[in-house]
Amino acid sequence: MHDIEAKSILSPKNGMNLYRGCTHGCIYCDSRSECYGMTETFEDVGVKRNGPELLEAALKRKRSRCMIGTGAMTDPYLPIEKTEELTRRCLEIIERRGFGFSCITKSDLVLRDLDLLQSINSKAKAVVQMTLTTWDEELCRILEPNVATTYRRFEVLKELQKAGIPTVVWLTPILPFINDRPENIKGLLEYCGEAGVKGIITFGVGMTLRRGNREYFYRKLDQHFPGLKQQYMRSFGSSYVIGSPKGKVLDKLIGDFCKQHKLLHGGGPVFAYLDSMEDDRQQLSLF
Repeated sequence: MHDIEAKSILSPKNGMNLYRGCTHGCIYCDSRSECYGMTETFEDVGVKRNGPELLEAALKRKRSRCMIGTGAMTDPYLPIEKTEELTRRCLEIIERRGFGFSCITKSDLVLRDLDLLQSINSKAKAVVQMTLTTWDEELCRILEPNVATTYRRFEVLKELQKAGIPTVVWLTPILPFINDRPENIKGLLEYCGEAGVKGIITFGVGMTLRRGNREYFYRKLDQHFPGLKQQYMRSFGSSYVIGSPKGKVLDKLIGDFCKQHKLLHGGGPVFAYLDSMEDDRQQLSLF
C-alpha cells in the first residue's frame, strides 16, 4: 500500500476511483492492462487520501445534483477500506450534499455503509452494482480468489433488497471453456431473480484480453487449467474481444430471462438508469 496525492477525483462523467490497483486477485481483470499506465505492482494498492477533500470541493462547484459513481477501475470496498474508510467518508459527503450514488463491488463490506446508502436513497438515489460470474463456489475461488464468494454476494443482494436499495448485476466476464455453461448462467439468473435485481449487464457473452491482463490470465490458466491456454491461443489469437462459442445461446438465455422478469438488460438501458437521478418513485409520481 502507498499514498497517492491526487490532483482531481471526478471524471467528466462524475466517476471516481479512491484506490488504484486491487488485491481481489481475479484472474481475468482488465484493469491489469498496460494501457491504464499502472507502474506499480497491481497488488500494491494506491490510496488517494485526499479523495474526500477533492470530492467535497468538486461537489461545491456543481450547479445541479447528479449521480456520483465509483468502482469502474478499482473496487471501492477493497479490504483496506475497513481501516482507510475513504469510501465511507465520500458517502457522507454525497449524502450531506444531496447527490446520488452508484458503485460496483464484489465485496460484502458494502453492507457496512447501509445506513448511508439508505439515507442517500431517501433523498436522491443509491444503486449498488455487483459482479456475478460463477455459480460454482469452488470455481469462484479459483477465478476470484480473494473476494466474497458468489453465494455471499447473492446474500448481500438480498440484504440490499430488504433495505430498499436497488441493485444491478454485471453478468460478466464469461470465460470461454470455463464458465460459459448454460447451467452456470441459469444458476446466476436464479440468484438475480430471487434477489430482485433491477437490471443485468452482459456486454455480450465473453471477455477481453490485451497486453498486461492477457499474460496474467494465461499464467493462471497454466496453473489451474493445464492446456487451456493453448486452446485460447488457437481459438482467439491476439484478439481483444474474446467471445464464447456458446455466446448466442447464452445471450438468448439471459435476454429471455430479463424479458420474462421485466428487468433492464444491456448497457444502454442500464446505464441510462444508473446515470439518472430519477428513480421509480419519482417516475410514478409524474403520472
